[in-house]
Amino acid sequence: MTRAVLYARYSSDLQSAASIPDQVRLCQKLCAEQGWTVVDVFADEAMSGASHLRPQFQALQQAAMNGQVDVIVAEALDRLSRDQEHVAALYKRMQFLGVRIVTKAEGEINELHIGLGGTMSALFLKQLAQKTHRGLEGRVRSGKAAGGLSYGYRMVRSPLPDGSFTRGDRAIDPGEAAIVTRIFRDYAAGKSARTIAIELNREGIAPPRASAGTTSSTWSFSTISGNWKRGTGILNNELYIGKLVWNRQRFVKDPSTGKRQARPNPPEAWITEDVPHLRIIADDLWHRVKLRQGAIRETILTSDRENAFGLGRRPTYLFSGLLKCGCCGAGYTLINKVKYGCSAARNRGTCGNRAIIHRDDVEARVLNGLRERLLHPDLLAEFIAEYHREWNRLKQDEMSARTTTEGELRSVRQKIEQIVTAITEGMFHPSMKARMDDLEARRATLEAQLAELGAPEEPIRFHPGLAETYRRKVADLASSLNAEGTRPEAIEHLRALVSEIRLHPDPSAPGGHVLELFGELGAILALGESQTTKPSRLRGLSSDSVVAGAGFEPAAFRL
Repeated sequence: MTRAVLYARYSSDLQSAASIPDQVRLCQKLCAEQGWTVVDVFADEAMSGASHLRPQFQALQQAAMNGQVDVIVAEALDRLSRDQEHVAALYKRMQFLGVRIVTKAEGEINELHIGLGGTMSALFLKQLAQKTHRGLEGRVRSGKAAGGLSYGYRMVRSPLPDGSFTRGDRAIDPGEAAIVTRIFRDYAAGKSARTIAIELNREGIAPPRASAGTTSSTWSFSTISGNWKRGTGILNNELYIGKLVWNRQRFVKDPSTGKRQARPNPPEAWITEDVPHLRIIADDLWHRVKLRQGAIRETILTSDRENAFGLGRRPTYLFSGLLKCGCCGAGYTLINKVKYGCSAARNRGTCGNRAIIHRDDVEARVLNGLRERLLHPDLLAEFIAEYHREWNRLKQDEMSARTTTEGELRSVRQKIEQIVTAITEGMFHPSMKARMDDLEARRATLEAQLAELGAPEEPIRFHPGLAETYRRKVADLASSLNAEGTRPEAIEHLRALVSEIRLHPDPSAPGGHVLELFGELGAILALGESQTTKPSRLRGLSSDSVVAGAGFEPAAFRL
Protein backbone atom coordinates (compact mmCIF):
# COMPACT_ATOMS: atom_id res chain seq x y z
CA MET A 1 0.00 0.00 0.00
CA THR A 2 1.31 3.44 -0.99
CA ARG A 3 0.47 5.93 1.72
CA ALA A 4 -0.37 9.37 0.37
CA VAL A 5 -0.94 12.61 2.24
CA LEU A 6 -2.64 15.60 0.64
CA TYR A 7 -1.68 19.27 1.07
CA ALA A 8 -3.87 22.27 0.18
CA ARG A 9 -3.49 26.02 0.77
CA TYR A 10 -4.94 29.38 -0.16
CA SER A 11 -3.15 32.67 0.39
CA SER A 12 -5.29 35.36 2.00
CA ASP A 13 -8.60 36.26 3.58
CA LEU A 14 -9.64 37.85 0.27
CA GLN A 15 -9.64 34.43 -1.42
CA SER A 16 -12.40 31.89 -1.05
CA ALA A 17 -12.14 29.22 1.63
CA ALA A 18 -13.90 26.91 -0.82
CA SER A 19 -10.53 26.61 -2.55
CA ILE A 20 -9.41 24.02 0.02
CA PRO A 21 -12.15 21.41 -0.71
CA ASP A 22 -11.63 21.88 -4.44
CA GLN A 23 -7.90 21.18 -4.14
CA VAL A 24 -8.50 18.16 -1.91
CA ARG A 25 -11.03 16.73 -4.38
CA LEU A 26 -8.55 16.97 -7.28
CA CYS A 27 -5.82 15.33 -5.20
CA GLN A 28 -8.12 12.51 -4.07
CA LYS A 29 -9.04 11.82 -7.69
CA LEU A 30 -5.35 11.65 -8.63
CA CYS A 31 -4.68 9.23 -5.74
CA ALA A 32 -7.60 7.03 -6.80
CA GLU A 33 -6.26 6.85 -10.36
CA GLN A 34 -2.82 5.82 -9.06
CA GLY A 35 -4.19 3.37 -6.49
CA TRP A 36 -2.74 5.26 -3.52
CA THR A 37 -4.34 5.28 -0.10
CA VAL A 38 -4.92 8.71 1.41
CA VAL A 39 -3.92 8.55 5.07
CA ASP A 40 -4.09 12.23 6.00
CA VAL A 41 -4.93 15.73 4.72
CA PHE A 42 -3.04 18.90 5.67
CA ALA A 43 -4.40 22.37 4.84
CA ASP A 44 -3.30 25.93 5.66
CA GLU A 45 -5.96 28.60 5.29
CA ALA A 46 -5.19 32.25 4.44
CA MET A 47 -1.42 31.78 4.63
CA SER A 48 1.16 32.93 2.11
CA GLY A 49 3.32 30.38 0.32
CA ALA A 50 6.30 32.70 0.84
CA SER A 51 6.54 31.54 4.46
CA HIS A 52 7.58 28.06 5.53
CA LEU A 53 6.31 28.62 9.09
CA ARG A 54 2.82 27.32 8.30
CA PRO A 55 1.46 24.95 10.96
CA GLN A 56 0.09 22.29 8.61
CA PHE A 57 3.08 22.54 6.28
CA GLN A 58 5.37 21.85 9.23
CA ALA A 59 3.12 19.00 10.39
CA LEU A 60 3.30 17.48 6.90
CA GLN A 61 7.11 17.41 7.03
CA GLN A 62 7.04 15.97 10.55
CA ALA A 63 4.78 13.13 9.38
CA ALA A 64 7.23 12.36 6.58
CA MET A 65 10.15 12.36 9.04
CA ASN A 66 8.19 9.91 11.25
CA GLY A 67 7.94 7.46 8.35
CA GLN A 68 4.16 7.85 7.91
CA VAL A 69 4.26 9.05 4.28
CA ASP A 70 5.25 7.55 0.93
CA VAL A 71 4.07 10.29 -1.40
CA ILE A 72 2.98 13.93 -0.98
CA VAL A 73 0.19 15.07 -3.33
CA ALA A 74 -0.79 18.67 -4.09
CA GLU A 75 -2.63 20.54 -6.81
CA ALA A 76 0.54 22.37 -7.91
CA LEU A 77 4.07 22.96 -6.67
CA ASP A 78 3.26 26.57 -5.70
CA ARG A 79 0.70 25.26 -3.19
CA LEU A 80 3.58 23.71 -1.24
CA SER A 81 5.78 26.81 -1.40
CA ARG A 82 6.50 29.91 -3.50
CA ASP A 83 9.96 30.47 -2.03
CA GLN A 84 12.95 29.07 -3.94
CA GLU A 85 14.90 28.24 -0.79
CA HIS A 86 12.02 26.55 0.99
CA VAL A 87 10.80 24.45 -1.95
CA ALA A 88 14.37 23.28 -2.63
CA ALA A 89 14.83 22.38 1.04
CA LEU A 90 11.54 20.44 1.03
CA TYR A 91 12.51 18.48 -2.07
CA LYS A 92 15.98 17.74 -0.70
CA ARG A 93 14.60 16.52 2.61
CA MET A 94 11.92 14.34 1.00
CA GLN A 95 14.49 12.81 -1.36
CA PHE A 96 16.56 11.82 1.65
CA LEU A 97 13.49 10.27 3.33
CA GLY A 98 12.46 8.47 0.15
CA VAL A 99 9.19 10.38 -0.12
CA ARG A 100 7.96 11.35 -3.60
CA ILE A 101 6.24 14.67 -4.39
CA VAL A 102 3.50 14.54 -7.03
CA THR A 103 1.21 17.35 -8.21
CA LYS A 104 -1.81 17.41 -10.47
CA ALA A 105 -0.31 20.21 -12.60
CA GLU A 106 3.34 19.10 -12.97
CA GLY A 107 3.26 15.37 -12.27
CA GLU A 108 6.13 13.90 -10.26
CA ILE A 109 8.47 16.67 -9.11
CA ASN A 110 12.16 16.52 -10.02
CA GLU A 111 15.14 18.88 -10.01
CA LEU A 112 13.95 20.64 -13.17
CA HIS A 113 10.61 21.52 -11.57
CA ILE A 114 12.35 22.75 -8.45
CA GLY A 115 14.67 25.05 -10.42
CA LEU A 116 12.16 26.48 -12.90
CA GLY A 117 9.07 26.31 -10.73
CA GLY A 118 10.78 27.93 -7.79
CA THR A 119 12.10 30.73 -9.99
CA MET A 120 8.68 31.37 -11.53
CA SER A 121 7.02 31.44 -8.11
CA ALA A 122 9.60 33.92 -6.79
CA LEU A 123 9.09 36.17 -9.83
CA PHE A 124 5.33 35.95 -9.36
CA LEU A 125 5.61 37.17 -5.75
CA LYS A 126 7.90 40.04 -6.76
CA GLN A 127 5.61 41.17 -9.57
CA LEU A 128 2.57 40.86 -7.31
CA ALA A 129 4.24 43.10 -4.71
CA GLN A 130 5.10 45.70 -7.37
CA LYS A 131 1.56 45.71 -8.75
CA THR A 132 0.09 46.01 -5.27
CA HIS A 133 2.42 48.90 -4.43
CA ARG A 134 1.49 50.66 -7.68
CA GLY A 135 -2.21 50.25 -6.97
CA LEU A 136 -1.85 51.59 -3.43
CA GLU A 137 0.14 54.58 -4.69
CA GLY A 138 -2.65 55.45 -7.11
CA ARG A 139 -5.19 55.25 -4.31
CA VAL A 140 -3.10 57.54 -2.06
CA ARG A 141 -2.62 60.12 -4.82
CA SER A 142 -6.39 60.34 -5.11
CA GLY A 143 -6.63 61.11 -1.37
CA LYS A 144 -7.89 57.68 -0.34
CA ALA A 145 -6.63 55.32 2.36
CA ALA A 146 -4.01 52.79 1.31
CA GLY A 147 -4.87 50.51 4.20
CA GLY A 148 -5.67 50.64 7.88
CA LEU A 149 -7.79 53.22 9.65
CA SER A 150 -6.33 55.92 11.89
CA TYR A 151 -8.02 56.71 15.19
CA GLY A 152 -10.40 59.63 14.73
CA TYR A 153 -11.84 58.46 11.42
CA ARG A 154 -14.40 56.03 10.05
CA MET A 155 -14.65 54.29 6.70
CA VAL A 156 -17.19 55.56 4.17
CA ARG A 157 -18.60 53.08 1.65
CA SER A 158 -20.83 54.39 -1.11
CA PRO A 159 -22.67 52.11 -3.60
CA LEU A 160 -21.42 51.98 -7.18
CA PRO A 161 -23.50 51.28 -10.32
CA ASP A 162 -22.13 47.71 -10.58
CA GLY A 163 -23.39 46.88 -7.10
CA SER A 164 -20.02 47.11 -5.37
CA PHE A 165 -18.95 49.79 -2.90
CA THR A 166 -16.22 52.43 -2.89
CA ARG A 167 -13.06 51.68 -0.96
CA GLY A 168 -10.52 53.89 0.76
CA ASP A 169 -12.83 56.81 1.59
CA ARG A 170 -12.74 58.17 5.13
CA ALA A 171 -14.60 60.72 7.21
CA ILE A 172 -13.96 62.26 10.62
CA ASP A 173 -15.53 60.45 13.56
CA PRO A 174 -16.68 63.28 15.90
CA GLY A 175 -16.34 61.26 19.11
CA GLU A 176 -12.85 59.97 18.41
CA ALA A 177 -11.78 63.33 16.97
CA ALA A 178 -12.63 64.96 20.30
CA ILE A 179 -10.32 62.47 22.06
CA VAL A 180 -7.52 63.21 19.57
CA THR A 181 -7.88 66.94 20.23
CA ARG A 182 -7.84 66.31 23.97
CA ILE A 183 -4.63 64.28 23.70
CA PHE A 184 -2.88 67.04 21.76
CA ARG A 185 -4.05 69.75 24.18
CA ASP A 186 -3.05 67.77 27.26
CA TYR A 187 0.40 67.03 25.85
CA ALA A 188 0.94 70.66 24.81
CA ALA A 189 -0.10 71.70 28.34
CA GLY A 190 2.71 69.61 29.83
CA LYS A 191 1.20 66.19 30.53
CA SER A 192 3.25 63.16 29.58
CA ALA A 193 2.01 60.49 27.19
CA ARG A 194 1.96 58.02 30.08
CA THR A 195 -0.22 60.31 32.22
CA ILE A 196 -2.64 60.87 29.33
CA ALA A 197 -2.93 57.11 28.75
CA ILE A 198 -3.64 56.48 32.43
CA GLU A 199 -6.39 59.13 32.47
CA LEU A 200 -8.03 57.73 29.32
CA ASN A 201 -8.00 54.21 30.76
CA ARG A 202 -9.38 55.46 34.06
CA GLU A 203 -12.31 57.07 32.22
CA GLY A 204 -12.98 53.88 30.24
CA ILE A 205 -12.39 55.44 26.80
CA ALA A 206 -11.91 52.77 24.14
CA PRO A 207 -8.43 52.77 22.54
CA PRO A 208 -7.79 52.59 18.77
CA ARG A 209 -9.24 49.51 17.08
CA ALA A 210 -9.95 47.76 20.38
CA SER A 211 -13.30 46.53 19.09
CA ALA A 212 -11.58 44.69 16.20
CA GLY A 213 -9.47 42.72 18.63
CA THR A 214 -6.28 43.74 16.83
CA THR A 215 -4.75 45.74 19.68
CA SER A 216 -4.80 45.88 23.43
CA SER A 217 -8.05 46.89 25.08
CA THR A 218 -6.29 49.70 26.93
CA TRP A 219 -4.36 52.84 26.03
CA SER A 220 -0.56 52.81 26.37
CA PHE A 221 1.98 55.62 26.19
CA SER A 222 3.40 54.16 22.95
CA THR A 223 -0.02 54.45 21.30
CA ILE A 224 0.15 58.19 21.97
CA SER A 225 3.86 59.02 21.55
CA GLY A 226 4.82 56.36 18.98
CA ASN A 227 7.98 56.80 16.90
CA TRP A 228 8.52 60.32 15.54
CA LYS A 229 10.92 59.13 12.82
CA ARG A 230 8.41 56.67 11.40
CA GLY A 231 5.40 58.90 11.96
CA THR A 232 3.66 56.39 14.23
CA GLY A 233 1.62 57.28 17.30
CA ILE A 234 -1.23 59.75 17.60
CA LEU A 235 1.06 62.74 18.26
CA ASN A 236 3.01 62.09 15.02
CA ASN A 237 0.13 61.36 12.63
CA GLU A 238 0.14 64.15 10.04
CA LEU A 239 -3.29 63.07 8.83
CA TYR A 240 -4.66 65.08 11.78
CA ILE A 241 -3.44 68.30 10.08
CA GLY A 242 -4.80 67.30 6.68
CA LYS A 243 -1.66 65.68 5.21
CA LEU A 244 -1.74 62.09 3.99
CA VAL A 245 1.82 60.70 4.13
CA TRP A 246 2.45 57.25 2.65
CA ASN A 247 5.48 55.06 1.90
CA ARG A 248 7.48 56.17 4.94
CA GLN A 249 8.64 52.60 5.36
CA ARG A 250 8.78 49.27 3.62
CA PHE A 251 8.66 45.74 5.02
CA VAL A 252 11.17 42.97 4.46
CA LYS A 253 10.82 39.40 5.63
CA ASP A 254 13.39 37.85 7.94
CA PRO A 255 14.35 34.55 6.22
CA SER A 256 15.00 32.80 9.53
CA THR A 257 11.74 33.69 11.26
CA GLY A 258 9.45 34.65 8.39
CA LYS A 259 8.38 37.78 10.26
CA ARG A 260 8.22 41.15 8.55
CA GLN A 261 10.48 43.96 9.71
CA ALA A 262 9.96 47.63 8.95
CA ARG A 263 12.74 49.56 7.17
CA PRO A 264 12.50 53.34 6.74
CA ASN A 265 12.37 54.76 3.22
CA PRO A 266 14.29 57.95 2.32
CA PRO A 267 12.14 61.12 2.55
CA GLU A 268 12.26 61.58 -1.23
CA ALA A 269 10.34 58.31 -1.59
CA TRP A 270 7.49 59.52 0.61
CA ILE A 271 4.21 60.47 -1.02
CA THR A 272 2.29 63.35 0.56
CA GLU A 273 -1.18 64.50 -0.43
CA ASP A 274 -3.27 67.30 1.05
CA VAL A 275 -6.60 66.12 2.44
CA PRO A 276 -8.00 69.24 4.18
CA HIS A 277 -11.40 67.62 4.76
CA LEU A 278 -9.71 65.20 7.21
CA ARG A 279 -8.04 67.88 9.36
CA ILE A 280 -8.71 67.57 13.11
CA ILE A 281 -5.84 69.53 14.73
CA ALA A 282 -5.11 73.24 14.13
CA ASP A 283 -1.62 74.23 13.02
CA ASP A 284 -0.78 76.19 16.17
CA LEU A 285 -1.62 73.23 18.44
CA TRP A 286 0.36 70.87 16.20
CA HIS A 287 3.42 73.15 16.33
CA ARG A 288 3.23 73.45 20.12
CA VAL A 289 3.28 69.66 20.42
CA LYS A 290 6.19 69.37 17.99
CA LEU A 291 8.16 72.00 19.92
CA ARG A 292 7.69 70.11 23.18
CA GLN A 293 8.65 66.79 21.59
CA GLY A 294 11.75 68.39 20.08
CA ALA A 295 12.80 69.90 23.39
CA ILE A 296 12.56 66.52 25.13
CA ARG A 297 14.58 64.80 22.37
CA GLU A 298 17.23 67.51 22.47
CA THR A 299 17.54 67.14 26.24
CA ILE A 300 18.13 63.41 25.90
CA LEU A 301 20.46 63.54 22.88
CA THR A 302 22.69 66.38 24.11
CA SER A 303 23.12 65.09 27.66
CA ASP A 304 26.39 63.48 28.72
CA ARG A 305 24.71 61.59 31.54
CA GLU A 306 24.90 57.81 31.50
CA ASN A 307 21.13 57.48 31.91
CA ALA A 308 20.11 60.33 29.60
CA PHE A 309 16.64 58.89 29.01
CA GLY A 310 15.77 59.74 32.59
CA LEU A 311 16.00 63.42 31.67
CA GLY A 312 13.05 63.04 29.33
CA ARG A 313 10.80 61.99 32.19
CA ARG A 314 8.57 64.53 33.89
CA PRO A 315 10.02 65.57 37.28
CA THR A 316 8.23 64.15 40.28
CA TYR A 317 8.26 67.41 42.23
CA LEU A 318 8.47 71.09 41.35
CA PHE A 319 12.28 71.40 41.56
CA SER A 320 13.38 67.77 41.19
CA GLY A 321 16.85 67.58 39.65
CA LEU A 322 17.59 71.30 40.11
CA LEU A 323 18.74 71.23 43.73
CA LYS A 324 22.52 71.26 44.30
CA CYS A 325 24.67 71.21 47.41
CA GLY A 326 26.33 74.58 48.03
CA CYS A 327 29.37 72.84 49.55
CA CYS A 328 30.31 70.21 46.96
CA GLY A 329 27.95 70.72 44.00
CA ALA A 330 26.39 67.26 44.23
CA GLY A 331 22.67 66.84 43.86
CA TYR A 332 20.26 67.28 46.75
CA THR A 333 18.06 64.20 46.64
CA LEU A 334 15.20 62.89 48.74
CA ILE A 335 16.54 60.91 51.68
CA ASN A 336 12.97 60.05 52.67
CA LYS A 337 9.54 60.94 51.34
CA VAL A 338 9.64 64.61 52.34
CA LYS A 339 13.23 65.76 53.02
CA TYR A 340 16.21 66.57 50.81
CA GLY A 341 19.88 66.03 51.66
CA CYS A 342 23.26 66.03 49.92
CA SER A 343 23.66 62.76 47.98
CA ALA A 344 27.47 62.88 48.14
CA ALA A 345 27.41 63.07 51.95
CA ARG A 346 25.10 60.08 52.29
CA ASN A 347 26.08 57.84 49.38
CA ARG A 348 29.82 58.45 49.06
CA GLY A 349 30.87 60.22 52.25
CA THR A 350 32.83 62.82 50.25
CA CYS A 351 30.95 65.84 51.61
CA GLY A 352 30.54 66.99 55.21
CA ASN A 353 27.15 68.60 54.64
CA ARG A 354 24.68 66.49 56.65
CA ALA A 355 21.96 69.15 56.83
CA ILE A 356 18.49 68.31 55.56
CA ILE A 357 15.56 70.46 54.46
CA HIS A 358 11.88 69.77 53.95
CA ARG A 359 10.70 69.66 50.34
CA ASP A 360 7.71 71.89 51.06
CA ASP A 361 10.04 74.46 52.63
CA VAL A 362 12.16 74.71 49.47
CA GLU A 363 9.14 75.09 47.20
CA ALA A 364 7.38 77.56 49.50
CA ARG A 365 10.43 79.82 49.86
CA VAL A 366 10.97 80.02 46.10
CA LEU A 367 7.29 80.70 45.44
CA ASN A 368 7.16 83.26 48.24
CA GLY A 369 10.15 84.95 46.64
CA LEU A 370 8.13 85.27 43.48
CA ARG A 371 5.09 86.49 45.35
CA GLU A 372 6.93 89.10 47.41
CA ARG A 373 9.58 90.37 45.02
CA LEU A 374 8.40 89.75 41.49
CA LEU A 375 6.32 92.92 41.32
CA HIS A 376 7.95 96.12 42.52
CA PRO A 377 5.80 99.29 42.08
CA ASP A 378 8.60 101.29 40.47
CA LEU A 379 9.39 98.42 38.12
CA LEU A 380 5.76 98.14 37.01
CA ALA A 381 5.51 101.91 36.55
CA GLU A 382 8.60 101.88 34.35
CA PHE A 383 7.21 98.97 32.40
CA ILE A 384 3.94 100.82 31.72
CA ALA A 385 5.78 103.99 30.71
CA GLU A 386 8.09 102.07 28.38
CA TYR A 387 5.14 100.18 26.92
CA HIS A 388 3.48 103.53 26.20
CA ARG A 389 6.60 104.83 24.46
CA GLU A 390 7.05 101.78 22.27
CA TRP A 391 3.34 101.60 21.42
CA ASN A 392 3.30 105.27 20.44
CA ARG A 393 6.40 104.89 18.28
CA LEU A 394 4.89 102.00 16.37
CA LYS A 395 1.57 103.79 15.96
CA GLN A 396 3.32 106.97 14.83
CA ASP A 397 5.02 105.07 12.00
CA GLU A 398 1.70 103.48 11.09
CA MET A 399 -0.15 106.83 11.11
CA SER A 400 2.53 108.43 8.94
CA ALA A 401 2.12 105.68 6.34
CA ARG A 402 -1.67 105.97 6.54
CA THR A 403 -1.56 109.77 6.03
CA THR A 404 0.69 109.46 2.96
CA THR A 405 -1.47 106.72 1.43
CA GLU A 406 -4.75 108.56 2.07
CA GLY A 407 -3.33 111.76 0.48
CA GLU A 408 -2.28 109.95 -2.66
CA LEU A 409 -5.63 108.14 -2.83
CA ARG A 410 -7.52 111.47 -2.71
CA SER A 411 -5.34 112.79 -5.54
CA VAL A 412 -6.00 109.70 -7.69
CA ARG A 413 -9.75 109.91 -7.12
CA GLN A 414 -9.77 113.59 -8.15
CA LYS A 415 -7.96 112.82 -11.41
CA ILE A 416 -10.47 110.02 -12.15
CA GLU A 417 -13.37 112.41 -11.57
CA GLN A 418 -11.78 115.01 -13.89
CA ILE A 419 -11.49 112.51 -16.73
CA VAL A 420 -15.09 111.35 -16.21
CA THR A 421 -16.26 114.98 -16.30
CA ALA A 422 -14.35 115.64 -19.53
CA ILE A 423 -15.86 112.59 -21.20
CA THR A 424 -19.41 113.57 -20.22
CA GLU A 425 -18.84 117.01 -21.79
CA GLY A 426 -17.77 115.44 -25.11
CA MET A 427 -14.02 115.90 -24.73
CA PHE A 428 -13.04 112.24 -25.39
CA HIS A 429 -9.64 111.18 -26.66
CA PRO A 430 -8.37 107.57 -27.08
CA SER A 431 -5.46 108.30 -24.71
CA MET A 432 -7.99 108.95 -21.92
CA LYS A 433 -8.88 105.25 -21.73
CA ALA A 434 -5.27 104.17 -21.08
CA ARG A 435 -4.90 106.92 -18.49
CA MET A 436 -8.16 105.91 -16.80
CA ASP A 437 -7.00 102.26 -16.61
CA ASP A 438 -3.73 103.31 -14.92
CA LEU A 439 -5.55 105.48 -12.39
CA GLU A 440 -8.10 102.75 -11.56
CA ALA A 441 -5.27 100.23 -10.99
CA ARG A 442 -3.44 102.67 -8.72
CA ARG A 443 -6.63 103.37 -6.75
CA ALA A 444 -7.18 99.64 -6.15
CA THR A 445 -3.58 99.30 -4.93
CA LEU A 446 -3.88 102.21 -2.50
CA GLU A 447 -7.20 100.98 -1.13
CA ALA A 448 -5.66 97.54 -0.53
CA GLN A 449 -2.77 99.15 1.36
CA LEU A 450 -5.18 101.06 3.59
CA ALA A 451 -7.10 97.87 4.28
CA GLU A 452 -3.90 96.15 5.43
CA LEU A 453 -3.10 99.02 7.79
CA GLY A 454 -6.50 98.55 9.42
CA ALA A 455 -8.73 101.08 11.08
CA PRO A 456 -7.12 103.80 13.26
CA GLU A 457 -6.90 102.63 16.88
CA GLU A 458 -7.61 104.59 19.99
CA PRO A 459 -4.59 105.45 22.17
CA ILE A 460 -3.82 102.66 24.62
CA ARG A 461 -5.00 103.31 28.14
CA PHE A 462 -4.17 101.34 31.28
CA HIS A 463 -6.61 101.03 34.12
CA PRO A 464 -5.34 102.91 37.20
CA GLY A 465 -5.76 99.78 39.30
CA LEU A 466 -3.60 97.63 37.00
CA ALA A 467 -0.68 97.43 39.45
CA GLU A 468 -2.88 96.26 42.31
CA THR A 469 -4.71 93.77 40.09
CA TYR A 470 -1.43 92.28 38.93
CA ARG A 471 -0.14 92.13 42.50
CA ARG A 472 -3.19 90.09 43.56
CA LYS A 473 -2.56 87.64 40.73
CA VAL A 474 1.09 87.27 41.72
CA ALA A 475 0.09 86.76 45.35
CA ASP A 476 -2.02 83.80 44.22
CA LEU A 477 0.89 82.29 42.26
CA ALA A 478 1.28 79.26 44.52
CA SER A 479 -2.40 78.38 44.07
CA SER A 480 -2.06 78.72 40.29
CA LEU A 481 0.87 76.32 40.25
CA ASN A 482 -1.14 73.74 42.16
CA ALA A 483 -4.35 74.11 40.11
CA GLU A 484 -5.15 70.81 38.38
CA GLY A 485 -5.86 72.36 34.99
CA THR A 486 -2.79 74.59 34.66
CA ARG A 487 -0.24 72.94 36.97
CA PRO A 488 1.72 70.87 34.38
CA GLU A 489 2.22 73.76 31.97
CA ALA A 490 2.91 76.28 34.74
CA ILE A 491 5.55 74.05 36.33
CA GLU A 492 7.23 73.50 32.99
CA HIS A 493 7.50 77.26 32.39
CA LEU A 494 8.74 77.90 35.94
CA ARG A 495 11.43 75.22 35.71
CA ALA A 496 12.57 76.71 32.40
CA LEU A 497 13.49 79.91 34.30
CA VAL A 498 15.61 78.09 36.90
CA SER A 499 18.91 76.48 35.92
CA GLU A 500 20.00 75.57 39.45
CA ILE A 501 19.08 76.04 43.13
CA ARG A 502 22.04 75.83 45.50
CA LEU A 503 21.40 75.01 49.12
CA HIS A 504 24.01 76.38 51.56
CA PRO A 505 23.79 74.96 55.10
CA ASP A 506 23.30 77.75 57.65
CA PRO A 507 21.89 77.00 61.13
CA SER A 508 20.66 80.59 61.51
CA ALA A 509 18.66 80.53 58.25
CA PRO A 510 15.07 79.27 57.92
CA GLY A 511 15.10 75.51 57.43
CA GLY A 512 18.85 75.50 58.15
CA HIS A 513 19.68 76.58 54.60
CA VAL A 514 20.22 79.65 52.45
CA LEU A 515 18.77 79.15 48.98
CA GLU A 516 20.53 80.64 45.95
CA LEU A 517 18.67 80.72 42.64
CA PHE A 518 20.55 80.71 39.33
CA GLY A 519 19.03 81.48 35.96
CA GLU A 520 16.42 83.86 34.66
CA LEU A 521 14.21 83.49 37.71
CA GLY A 522 17.01 84.78 39.92
CA ALA A 523 17.34 87.81 37.67
CA ILE A 524 13.59 88.45 37.78
CA LEU A 525 13.54 88.35 41.57
CA ALA A 526 16.53 90.69 41.75
CA LEU A 527 14.56 93.30 39.82
CA GLY A 528 12.08 93.48 42.68
CA GLU A 529 14.63 94.60 45.26
CA SER A 530 13.78 97.90 46.95
CA GLN A 531 16.94 99.63 45.71
CA THR A 532 16.04 98.80 42.12
CA THR A 533 14.05 101.78 40.85
CA LYS A 534 14.96 101.94 37.17
CA PRO A 535 16.81 98.95 35.72
CA SER A 536 19.35 100.12 33.18
CA ARG A 537 18.10 97.68 30.54
CA LEU A 538 14.68 99.35 30.58
CA ARG A 539 15.84 102.84 29.69
CA GLY A 540 15.25 103.60 26.02
CA LEU A 541 14.22 100.02 25.14
CA SER A 542 10.97 98.35 24.21
CA SER A 543 8.75 96.54 26.68
CA ASP A 544 10.06 93.14 25.49
CA SER A 545 13.21 93.70 27.54
CA VAL A 546 11.39 93.20 30.84
CA VAL A 547 11.54 89.46 30.17
CA ALA A 548 14.62 88.35 32.10
CA GLY A 549 17.37 86.91 29.97
CA ALA A 550 21.08 87.06 29.32
CA GLY A 551 22.51 90.38 30.48
CA PHE A 552 20.53 90.77 33.69
CA GLU A 553 22.66 91.11 36.78
CA PRO A 554 22.90 89.55 39.20
CA ALA A 555 22.29 86.11 37.66
CA ALA A 556 21.63 84.62 41.09
CA PHE A 557 19.36 85.57 43.97
CA ARG A 558 19.51 84.46 47.58
CA LEU A 559 16.40 83.51 49.53
